[in-house]
Amino acid sequence: MVSAAPCAIVIFGASGDLARRKLIPAIYELAREGLLHDRSFIVGFSRSSLTDEQFRDECRAAVAEFGRTHPVDDAIWQKLLGRIYYCAADYGTPADYARVAGRLGELDGSHQTGGNRLFYLATPPTQFVSIIEQLGQLVPQDAPVEGVWHRLIIEKPFGRDLPSAKHLNGLIHRHFREEEVFRIDHYLGKETVQNLMVMRFANAIFEPIWNYKYIDHVQITVAESLGVGSRGGYYDQSGALRDMVQNHMFQLLALVAMEPPAALDAQSIRDEKVKVFRCIRQMRQAVIEQSTVRGQYAAGAHAGVSTDGYRREKAVAVESRTETFAALKLHIDNWRWSGMPFYLRTGKFLEKKLSEVVVRFRSPPLTLFQKQCQSPVFPNDLVIRVQPNEGISVRLNGKLPGGQMNIQSVAMDFTYSNTFQAAPPEAYERLIYDAMAGDQTLFIRADEAEAAWEVIDPIEAAWAKSAERPADYVPGSWGPAKAIDLIERDGRRWLHTTGEAEPIIACSV
Repeated sequence: MVSAAPCAIVIFGASGDLARRKLIPAIYELAREGLLHDRSFIVGFSRSSLTDEQFRDECRAAVAEFGRTHPVDDAIWQKLLGRIYYCAADYGTPADYARVAGRLGELDGSHQTGGNRLFYLATPPTQFVSIIEQLGQLVPQDAPVEGVWHRLIIEKPFGRDLPSAKHLNGLIHRHFREEEVFRIDHYLGKETVQNLMVMRFANAIFEPIWNYKYIDHVQITVAESLGVGSRGGYYDQSGALRDMVQNHMFQLLALVAMEPPAALDAQSIRDEKVKVFRCIRQMRQAVIEQSTVRGQYAAGAHAGVSTDGYRREKAVAVESRTETFAALKLHIDNWRWSGMPFYLRTGKFLEKKLSEVVVRFRSPPLTLFQKQCQSPVFPNDLVIRVQPNEGISVRLNGKLPGGQMNIQSVAMDFTYSNTFQAAPPEAYERLIYDAMAGDQTLFIRADEAEAAWEVIDPIEAAWAKSAERPADYVPGSWGPAKAIDLIERDGRRWLHTTGEAEPIIACSV
């Protein structure tokens, strides 16, 4: 990888949590690795009243606290320091944008960036429309100057349903071409998620058996060990289904289920992901009641944090029906996955923080060992760990040492930190670099976002009509009992449940 073309990186919401914890540290790491051009510069755009010097101090503190590598390299920081600027401005005031545009023009000249601009919307989604409308007045609407680009990175959530996503896409397309738009989902920047395609399509041992004939089912879990914290106001308008399933979890689902793309370019890969969403079986109200579960965490304590329950969190409505846990059983109606279920679950205040995909294979058709073995023959699992400890684990059956034929499950683990002796780069490092390079492979296309909402909207509508409240669950559990029933009714079980399954012997590879 070489440094991207020089550009101005304009961060809207520069004084916010996302910029402090993720974006500024990612830009520093790109500079440290030589992937940020020496003439690129950063402009923070926010309503907070800060000077350039104060913003630079905040950026240095953010890198020191949240950067991937420690300590901060003073030589790298000094090179970056003089390229960080700040503009206090209002998101909906045209005069402020005109003032910022004037300053960008001056900085373009002094840093010789050629007019390239990367606009990053790191604000609450309520600000997206006004920012895009104002940016539309600054972006040339005629034919682009050869070699000069203006690109837009927009954070999730992209809309809250299909109509709002279509409206937002329409607004964006009035001012930006689709090839200039980068809808970000940071899960796609994680090494293990990117490795899904390599694992599937570069290893002959997987692709021939990657279908319903050999795979019994797939589980996708994204669990958080803490509650909503200070985000109650936002979360109560969203919920687990919109906040996690429609984006993060559906992206994992698409990469697991997609067909081999014609090439490793953005269009080919995203074409196949869209096909997955369009093949997900639409559910009627009665089916939704049987195939989905929603829950809310009750009073309790976990991971050193106490709560009086979700409905007593700050800025949450007392009678809120917003789910903090969601579990779904989905079917993808195509040749590869005919009749095979995908189970998804996500929630707040669960037993542990983890994100993983479990591919559970069918049991052997003839169990030779059952007549003389006291132990069962366990199914084989392929576990793709997105976080923490990114890596891949294969669970096989092995014989216990001794004179008797006893079987135990053995986990063969590959982790990035052990194998490559280095922590994988943060997702935002890869995604910001790709946006500067113009590579949309790891970003979401307009029709992809809309196709995902087409699946989610009927579930949201059915939940809104239902008289049943979300089921309570205890912080530190794996969610409501109904989520266990959802999968156990089919004779299956979650890999992580209370009173978890078979003993595992682990060995590294």
